[in-house]
Amino acid sequence: MRILIVEDDDRIAKPLTKDLKYQNHAVDWAKDGLEGWEYAESTSYDLILLDLMLPKLDGISLCQRLRQARYSGYILMLTARDTTEDKVIGLDAGADDYLVKPFKLEELSARIRALSRRAVEIKPAKLIYAKLQLDPNSRQVSYGGNLLNLTPKEYMILECFLNNPSQVLTRAAIVEKLWDFDKLSGEETVKTHITNLRKKLKLAGSDDNFIETVYGVGYRLQSL
Repeated sequence: MRILIVEDDDRIAKPLTKDLKYQNHAVDWAKDGLEGWEYAESTSYDLILLDLMLPKLDGISLCQRLRQARYSGYILMLTARDTTEDKVIGLDAGADDYLVKPFKLEELSARIRALSRRAVEIKPAKLIYAKLQLDPNSRQVSYGGNLLNLTPKEYMILECFLNNPSQVLTRAAIVEKLWDFDKLSGEETVKTHITNLRKKLKLAGSDDNFIETVYGVGYRLQSL
């Protein structure tokens, strides 16, 4: 998932960012409400973790602004206020869930998983394309029964292809989906990851061009 954290407390935001990145999420961090709004305007996020008490623009106002702008992703409020009235105000503003500080990272991860299960689209247990299989539950990838040892970014890129098997993905689109906001200039790194993926797929038995280059546009999976 691509996640935006809007939180002005470093003691909360830093370990939270580290933990979510460890779980292979692409994470951006804004330290006030206006900066959070700017991030949300420029990038498409699956989930926004939003503190209630923020400088420049408070969390309730930002939540309302996001929903008025038709932001359709999930919003999870993070706050030290635990009264029923505060929760109702947050949910009425458009939040999907509410987590009271202090909280354990395990609880937050469980809440994120619960929100992701609300998606209308039900994804298959395994993503399969020709002899390639990706299991989101075990995070194992195989080609022709041979397991591939992938880095987290290689795994995420391949998952992106499998979720869009007939679509040509530009380097910019791959970066937009999978990289942090402050690394959007790194499109050349996508080329390196694609090269490494092709090598690993070939060692497992695929054609040289299982991931095709569409010159001047981007990449796609080889047509079946």
